[in-house]
Amino acid sequence: MTYSRVLLKLSGEALMGTQGYGIDPAIVNSVASDVAKVVAGGTELAIVVGGGNIFRGLKGSAAGMERATADYVGMLATVMNAITLQDGLERAGVPTRVQTAIAMQEVAEPYIRRKAMRHLEKGRVVVFGAGCGNPFFTTDTTAALRAAEINADVVFKATKVDGVYDKDPAKHADAVKHAHLTYQDVLSGELAVMDSTAIALCKDNNIPIVVFNLFEPGNIGRAVAGEPIGSRIGNPA
Repeated sequence: MTYSRVLLKLSGEALMGTQGYGIDPAIVNSVASDVAKVVAGGTELAIVVGGGNIFRGLKGSAAGMERATADYVGMLATVMNAITLQDGLERAGVPTRVQTAIAMQEVAEPYIRRKAMRHLEKGRVVVFGAGCGNPFFTTDTTAALRAAEINADVVFKATKVDGVYDKDPAKHADAVKHAHLTYQDVLSGELAVMDSTAIALCKDNNIPIVVFNLFEPGNIGRAVAGEPIGSRIGNPA
């Protein structure tokens, strides 16, 4: 495998598949199967999961909720996804621990960096829930932060599209996919990949980002093996 320790970012929207809401068990099982193969190959893997399939803080704020309150509700939604992922992974034979940035000791461990790294060294998958524990920060930023904290080699963003395009491919038939981008390309072009804080964090810590389609079985393993799938964001060659 090209990478020895990776951070996988799963969006909540990806987990709901073709459903309009909630979690699609088929997607969870597919992710668990792919992750099981990656871990069996010796790669250490951590996951940050979003909560947009259940609740989005920005939408709650737009509907009249206080932004901080809406973001806290969104963080709780990510914990629901994290526990569901843990169940799917353990049914696939992968020992998994959920760590949350908001303490809820009856269902998960609190986030402790050194403990998370120890779990990874022992071959366990660690799923990080509740974002970074603070409102106004996205789970994309959490993914970049946790990747830097655990010394991950790369951030994988598994999403509903197969890479980064110059415009929305769902709306524009002539959209062009980028195979390689620099961090500055993303920031200056305001491309909707991850929020600017997440991109800047990865840039400052020289952590590459690979964006690929979650719904293609085996793509997580291909990404870990270094195959040229999706779009890669990093420093200029």
